[in-house]
Amino acid sequence: MPRSHAPYPEEFRRRMVELVRSGRAPGELAREFEPSEQTIRNWVCQADLDGGRRSDGLTREEKEELRRYAMRTGG
Repeated sequence: MPRSHAPYPEEFRRRMVELVRSGRAPGELAREFEPSEQTIRNWVCQADLDGGRRSDGLTREEKEELRRYAMRTGG
């Protein structure tokens, strides 16, 4: 069973994204800090979606809107 971890603080996630964008490799950051390489890659991807740098997925706002809709409709 995969390990679970309490959510990382938003500021920590933002800092990891900034470090990747400044040239640090996600694998390098994963070795230095606790999140896995894939987790850091996911954060960068989500930040790119939220910031309009890519359009091949849902922004956090869109995900939240879908979640609220599902709760209202029982789905």
